[in-house]
Amino acid sequence: MSTDVERPAVGIGRARSLATRRPPRPRRVKDGLDDRLFMVGVYVLLTTFLLVVLLPLVYIVASSLSDPLAVSSGRVSFWPVDFTLEGYRRVLSDPSILTGFGNSIFYTLVGTAISLVLTVSIAYPLSRRDLWGRRGITLFVVFTMLFAGGIIPTYLVVQNLGMLDTRLALVLPQAIGVWQVIIAMSFFRTSIPDELYEAAQLDGASDLRFLVSTVLPLSKPLLAVIALMYAIYQWNSYFDALLYLRDPDLYPLQLVLRNVLILNQTAPGLDAAAALERQQLADLMKYSLIVISTVPVMLVYPFVARYFNKGLLVGAVKG
Repeated sequence: MSTDVERPAVGIGRARSLATRRPPRPRRVKDGLDDRLFMVGVYVLLTTFLLVVLLPLVYIVASSLSDPLAVSSGRVSFWPVDFTLEGYRRVLSDPSILTGFGNSIFYTLVGTAISLVLTVSIAYPLSRRDLWGRRGITLFVVFTMLFAGGIIPTYLVVQNLGMLDTRLALVLPQAIGVWQVIIAMSFFRTSIPDELYEAAQLDGASDLRFLVSTVLPLSKPLLAVIALMYAIYQWNSYFDALLYLRDPDLYPLQLVLRNVLILNQTAPGLDAAAALERQQLADLMKYSLIVISTVPVMLVYPFVARYFNKGLLVGAVKG
């Protein structure tokens, strides 16, 4: 009797062990020699590109943290020599550089907001199939990407509108990017179904209410990608300021950086005794200014990069 009672218990324990046993892992298919050589080539190429981009950045950061004499004599490679923060102290104590930094922040924030609103305002109607004449309007929009009026006609337009030597000259003339409009049109056309608009119409929602309450919340990845594009353009732009601005108090940081790098002008606050020392400080300030002008974009990019695959690729590839 004891053996008959124990057999079911043994069977139940074996069933439990079989139930809890992990399934066998699938066998990994071994890559052929051609595939492995291809992957080695890919990694070598990507590593080369990484070094080409990373090494200059490391050199600039190391130079900005080194002694001015070591920088001017070429003794800095990829590690600071005689560590010092003199370059950053000089840069941050100069009023023109601080004014340029504040102006760049203003132009970036205001210009990005204006560009984002105008881009959505023109891209969403053109993405609607029931808009009369949308093909002709789209053709005119794309035409401006292929053919432009040029610098002189644009300058005359800005002059006749009274925007010379004003902040509006840096945020309005280049407010709309045709490439961003095309990306937004493709995204709206492929990601916002017509059935959603019909349901909103049945609920009594107007076109503006549907855009604000439904389309924009569903388009956060697209808005983040386009905002980053416009922000990077506004932050790095200096040519428009060179054309339209004469007041140094309106100069963006990039124009101040251009004066230091190309024109070799040191900041007016420097009171160095000898020309050699002024030149050494100017070289040190160049690297410090490059780092300061690059840091804001590098800090913002990681927060928006995760939207690229979902926003940029969906709008551009599927369209």
